[in-house]
Amino acid sequence: MFESKRLRLALGFICILNITLCAFFEAGAKEGMWIPSTIKKHENQMKALGLEIPVEMIYNDGGTGLNNAVVLFGKGCTGEIISSKGLVLTNHHCGYGTVQGLTSLEKDYFATGFFAKSIKEEIPCPGLTVTFIRRIENVTSKITTGISDTLRDAIRDTLIANRIKVVEKDYAKITGMDATIKSYFEGNQYWIAITETYKDIRLTAFPPNGIGTFGGDDENWVWPRHTGDFSVFRVYAGADNKPAPYAAGNKPYDASQFFNISLKGYKEGDFSMVYGFPGTTMEYISSGELNQVYSIIDPISIEARTRRLDVWTEHMTEHRDVFLKYTSKRAGVANGWKKWQGEIEGLRVNNAIEKKELYEKGFQQWAMNTATDPYVKTLLPQLKTEVDNIDGVLFHEQHIKEELLAIELIATGAAMEKMQACFRAKFTQAQLTDTLQKLTKALDGFYKNYDMETDKDLFASLMPLYVKNCKKEMPAYYKKQYHRNLRNSNRWARKVYRSSMLASQEKMMAFANTAKVNDSNKLKNDHAYLLYTSIATLRKEKITPKIDAYRAKKHFLNRLYINAQMNYETERDFYPDANLSLRVMFGQVQGLDPDGDAPYSYQTKLADVVALDDSNSLSFKVPAKLKDLYNKKDFGRWALNGDVPVAFIASNHTSGGNSGSPILNSKGELIGTNFDRAYEGTMSDYLFDPNRCRNISVDIRYTLFILEKFGGAGWLIDEMKIAK
Repeated sequence: MFESKRLRLALGFICILNITLCAFFEAGAKEGMWIPSTIKKHENQMKALGLEIPVEMIYNDGGTGLNNAVVLFGKGCTGEIISSKGLVLTNHHCGYGTVQGLTSLEKDYFATGFFAKSIKEEIPCPGLTVTFIRRIENVTSKITTGISDTLRDAIRDTLIANRIKVVEKDYAKITGMDATIKSYFEGNQYWIAITETYKDIRLTAFPPNGIGTFGGDDENWVWPRHTGDFSVFRVYAGADNKPAPYAAGNKPYDASQFFNISLKGYKEGDFSMVYGFPGTTMEYISSGELNQVYSIIDPISIEARTRRLDVWTEHMTEHRDVFLKYTSKRAGVANGWKKWQGEIEGLRVNNAIEKKELYEKGFQQWAMNTATDPYVKTLLPQLKTEVDNIDGVLFHEQHIKEELLAIELIATGAAMEKMQACFRAKFTQAQLTDTLQKLTKALDGFYKNYDMETDKDLFASLMPLYVKNCKKEMPAYYKKQYHRNLRNSNRWARKVYRSSMLASQEKMMAFANTAKVNDSNKLKNDHAYLLYTSIATLRKEKITPKIDAYRAKKHFLNRLYINAQMNYETERDFYPDANLSLRVMFGQVQGLDPDGDAPYSYQTKLADVVALDDSNSLSFKVPAKLKDLYNKKDFGRWALNGDVPVAFIASNHTSGGNSGSPILNSKGELIGTNFDRAYEGTMSDYLFDPNRCRNISVDIRYTLFILEKFGGAGWLIDEMKIAK
């Protein structure tokens, strides 16, 4: 949090008056996403909270650290290795898109779930990857030495990019692995990660939606939660246990490091730790940039996505085939929609912008009176000017992204522009036909998960919102069509989808097969093409250059600003913003009670799930077999006081990308899988409030109960090491 020195003194005085309260917050909720190789300096703090193992077990370069059991799952989630045979545990929603590609009306894994009965039944997952972090090293001196902090980014970035290529190449040659350098603290530090990426990943277990997405939008980003948000995959390797392309003869990855599983459970106040890949945070931005999120970006996105979700949900409810096409897309859209609502609420309740302004007032006084670098004096005024000048452009751009480009027919018009380029290139007839066929074939994935009637209704819903907010700035083509169709969006939609080739895969394929070299007008006059190119031209000429210039200037100023903040607050322990690199977060198992006594605890149980059962609701419909297990009290060794624990919350500082992260106890044993944050604290990407910020996890005992008792996959548990 960004208090001025005066405010920190005031808070200190309050702590003197109420030592117990402040000690609770100090001990319980810990802000920070720490680079694993730096956690030695936090060892005493972690042990004071209850950590029982040396931090060298959490991370080391020698191959024996738990960092070798944490993986980047796909492109934006975390997973954990839970057996010596390469089993990966992650979230249900992290595997959702992959499973959608394996699902059909005949094999509807969202309805029935999937539980392999043996290793032979595991299903290959094309395109899915799992990445191990073998080593992390600070290489700042190799990248920035001799380069002035105030050198303009265009020149500085070129110099740094060239050095990064050289250093990455050297490390890759020495280690025989992949080497990737990322910037931290807006380019004030650079760290290299030595990694191995495995590409033969197979599906092992995936609960049905009645477990994996239980609660739906109603419970998303909310505590209490009752969701079995987990799935299990397996990593396969070549003969040398190294990464290899998919092959039937590949063997399960031989994992030297994997997580032991604890059935002991936890109680409120116990040490907890999350290990994973938080995606994006912006803790150190200026008040003006935060206000853009609060006043422009989030409100526009929420309103547009409300309409999109309404349209999609209506069609998905009526048609199962539409449900299967849109369920993964809808989950992603709904996730941000709900999160941003909580984000706005949390920023408002915390007076976050006012706190930033108060901090900046203290910073500016220090800059004017104490700072030794003269450029520091103008950093905040320059940032304010840049923000003020771009607000209107960001407003229009956000409406374009969340409204026009949310309409799939318009967004996919980019494919027609590629086709038009073939005509401009004056290809021969053979070249033209071959290229058009390839471009159309590339749309197979789009059409597999596309429904024209759904998209047409979305067009009719979103287009009036864009016209209302951007009437003066919108392209001439949009204005013309808006008036030609008597300002009737349904009429406009019918016209577009009836005539555009892009609305039908058959029409697109017919065009690709029969188009002549002089048929470019068939594309030029297509409504989808015109809708796409007119907005693309507007963005290219009037929006993107301004936003690019703004971001470049903002990056330059923020790099200097975060460095100046470190000089301003010399006693503060700064952590770098999240950037999808491996981090350690620690805190305690802790209930959520931001506004007074809450009627729920820090843990939910299976009885709570069954009590919410509603056969008329897709979100709250409990599978019959799960209800039967509950009624028979057939819980096996996963029981706790006559029930099965389902989910729990703790005070670890997490973000997007931490989905699927292991949550560990004081001995480094697995007690759950992180999958969400509480609605009250989703603003933690910008400001961490220890009274509101909580991460939510699936209890490992619920995961194992579902695998064994519900899925009949007890053979998987035999692979795992259950701590005594």
